[in-house]
Amino acid sequence: MGIKTALPAAELGLYSLVLSGALAYAGQGLLEASQDGAHRKAFRESVRPGWEYIGRKMDVADFEWVMWFTSFRDVILFALSGHVLFAKLCTMVAPQLRAWMYAAYGALAVLGTMGPWYLLLLLSHCVGLYVASLSGQPWLCLGLGMASLASFKLDPLISWQNGFVTGTFDLQEVLFHGGSGFTVLRCTSFALESCARPDRRYSLADLLKYNFYLPFFFFGPIMTFDRFHAQVSQAEPVRREGELWHIRAQAGLSVVAIMAVDIFFHYFYILTIPSDLKFASRLPDSALAGLAYSNLVYDWVKAAVLFGVVNTVARLDHLDPPQPPKCITALYMFADTHFDRGINDWLCKYVYDHIGGEHSAVIPELVASVATFAITTLWLGPCDIVYLWSILNCFGLNFELWVQKLAERGPLAQIEASLSEQMSRRVRAIFGAMNFWALIMYNLVSLNSLEFTELVARRLLLTGFPQTTLAVLFVTYCGVQLVKERERTLALEEEQEQDKEKPE
Repeated sequence: MGIKTALPAAELGLYSLVLSGALAYAGQGLLEASQDGAHRKAFRESVRPGWEYIGRKMDVADFEWVMWFTSFRDVILFALSGHVLFAKLCTMVAPQLRAWMYAAYGALAVLGTMGPWYLLLLLSHCVGLYVASLSGQPWLCLGLGMASLASFKLDPLISWQNGFVTGTFDLQEVLFHGGSGFTVLRCTSFALESCARPDRRYSLADLLKYNFYLPFFFFGPIMTFDRFHAQVSQAEPVRREGELWHIRAQAGLSVVAIMAVDIFFHYFYILTIPSDLKFASRLPDSALAGLAYSNLVYDWVKAAVLFGVVNTVARLDHLDPPQPPKCITALYMFADTHFDRGINDWLCKYVYDHIGGEHSAVIPELVASVATFAITTLWLGPCDIVYLWSILNCFGLNFELWVQKLAERGPLAQIEASLSEQMSRRVRAIFGAMNFWALIMYNLVSLNSLEFTELVARRLLLTGFPQTTLAVLFVTYCGVQLVKERERTLALEEEQEQDKEKPE
């Protein structure tokens, strides 16, 4: 009720004004805090000289971002540019062999980067899951896939397998975990799709062509085997009208995003400030709330940039890769939250939807979510903070369903039925605002630290109650209403498009 209901334009304008003002006020507090802390001793390791023509120090606390776009920038550009050139040449000369070219180039890149023993290690996991797929038993394939994944996440097997990498370099651990983890998920997808289609036998060559596609190999995103195989097997791929323009636009947007993040880090030290709890505790409540929110937004931007670069290359290869994740700003439900759409699609297809069905029954939903987060915990690497993150997000996902079921029956349903559609939308937005901050807190635990999360929760809920608590909830309520309005507009546009396609 109230989902497709429009609110008065003046009311939406007020929400936009409140939200803009609050973000600007919080941003001003963060900017001043960054200026004050630039020369602190605790910031010395992660705030260093940045671009000379900006004349300010830069937050370099995220070593992955720094490595990708400084020391490893040329290597990444060289590898992906080589892939694009060889792919284009092969598509022009022998398009029916392009899948083989992708695999050969990817395998050679892995060989040159990580060494021959690492390549043989991954091939052994590929062969093991291929043999399991011949049995036609999905439970065996999924079980062996999770055992393979555990061997890359738990000692002593992880230490033993890490010894297969040749040489030592800055991103060695990141590439090792990324390449091996995604390899296991891809091989498991291949095995499960083979079991789902017993009338069509896929070969080991199909698996290798799928696994060693270089743009997806180390960092994802992951495409399920059925989608990848169908797209890469097209003998003469044809581009849709305007597709090249969209690819160029995506590439340009990725470059702009990279530069914008670098410039942002010269003025806002959002990754360094949380590491100094003594300094963070002196921030105003508004700045602290903005700091917590900006940490999640940055994680989304980081994923969007990485997947945007990779997806641009994949689209040049006539593939339709998974989209970047939804921005945290446009979310207020645990059911819609994910930071990697490819892994989310993989988990939903093989675990969550398979067990939970339509996700309308409480017990199947609980079992499905527990199984999904158990595998997610294994994927992230079991440790105390990951256990806590999984428990909190699993609870949040189920709690949404429990509240929904409770609202559909008894007195609550009667109360909502007595409200106008606009008032129903406002009431739901209040609960959406509270859910939004639960989502931020539950994910801040893993993206930053438990201590910083406790500080934010204590300031917003205890020492800041009721002024700060109500102010933050009202600003969030305004944001949720704007998101709902966008959802309503998109839904109406989709309905209009469907009406146009119907025959008269």
